[in-house]
Amino acid sequence: MRSLLELVDTVLTIYIWVLIIQAILSWLIAFNVINTYNRFVYTLADLMNRLTEPLLRPIRNLLPNLGGIDVSPVILILLISFLRNLLHEYAGYLL
Repeated sequence: MRSLLELVDTVLTIYIWVLIIQAILSWLIAFNVINTYNRFVYTLADLMNRLTEPLLRPIRNLLPNLGGIDVSPVILILLISFLRNLLHEYAGYLL
């Protein structure tokens, strides 16, 4: 059971990194530091969008419009961190 909890924790950590990479990549695209005409950048941005959008969309629907500021990745990272803490507490009870 401990191995399963470690696997879930690792997957959640990787997903947090995917969220961070997606946010940074979207900023770089928005400020024209990199553009999507580059095939690699387009593929990477599309992959990150496909991985993160299903969980970010419901959060964006709940939040009020804050103009050009998107805080949904921050909220999702906080929720994932809370879930990871719950897993660690649960793992503490198993030992």
